[in-house]
Amino acid sequence: MNRLTLLLLTAVAPMSWGTTYLVTTELLPVGHPLLAGLLRSLPAGLLALAIGRTLPTGWWWLKSLVLGVLNIGAFFPLLFLAAERLPGGVAAAVAGAQPLIVLMLGSLVLRDRVRSATAIAAVAGAVGVALVVLGPAARLDLLGILAALGGVTATGLGIILTKRWGRPAGVGAVSYAGWQLTAGGLFLLPLTLGLEGLPTHLDGGAILGYVWLGTVGGLVAYTLWFRGIQQLPVIAPGLLALLSPVVATVLGVTIAGESFTGVQALGIVIVVTALVGGQFAARPRRPARSGEPVRSPLATAER
Repeated sequence: MNRLTLLLLTAVAPMSWGTTYLVTTELLPVGHPLLAGLLRSLPAGLLALAIGRTLPTGWWWLKSLVLGVLNIGAFFPLLFLAAERLPGGVAAAVAGAQPLIVLMLGSLVLRDRVRSATAIAAVAGAVGVALVVLGPAARLDLLGILAALGGVTATGLGIILTKRWGRPAGVGAVSYAGWQLTAGGLFLLPLTLGLEGLPTHLDGGAILGYVWLGTVGGLVAYTLWFRGIQQLPVIAPGLLALLSPVVATVLGVTIAGESFTGVQALGIVIVVTALVGGQFAARPRRPARSGEPVRSPLATAER
């Protein structure tokens, strides 16, 4: 598979996640955000395990738990806490800092050299997202900001560890995604039941919304996402994640009838430019073979 095809397939994940806000506000019952996270992860994870018919062995039980909690289990509660304490635009703007966090963690954990071009792309992407989602009435809340930063840091570290640990020999992408989705879903299960409970009634729209989140936003998206993380340069998925708030904004304008300004248009142009420029600036690294973690460049010389 060539790099462009891999990039396009990986981009399906954040683009599908960009539909979450519209699905949540238009279809799902109010007051059950953790349930949405649970139903996005656990059923999809169990289905992936049934399809792949492969369970972790040895240290991969622990690794799968760590990755599942970082990428899914910890991210959703922090995301929803941020959404409760902050306007959606502010929370999304904080999430736009993820490429910078990935660059920093990649430098610390993978010993990747931070290139000036990729750093500029990451900063530009964060600025572009802020222009797309921030409005003049945006308010700040310290706990909400910390929750949003914690969420994107958790997923940023998940990206780095997914890159570092690779995938066990003989394990397909669906099984690998299933391990993490199941682990994240099991982490969310007691939180959902203890803090939210279950809705008393679900209509057809809510069922359709949960099915969408669990299939396209869960099983399909995370399978493509984790495969892309392993095979692309470390900054590439972080930049692709900027597509999520852009898609959410476009859907809000075209379907929900939200307003759209010239500043938002400029922000989208900046995000797209940062995405394209960042992908060209990122040096492709040799992807980890099945069962081979990505070693530090200090140990393997510069790639």
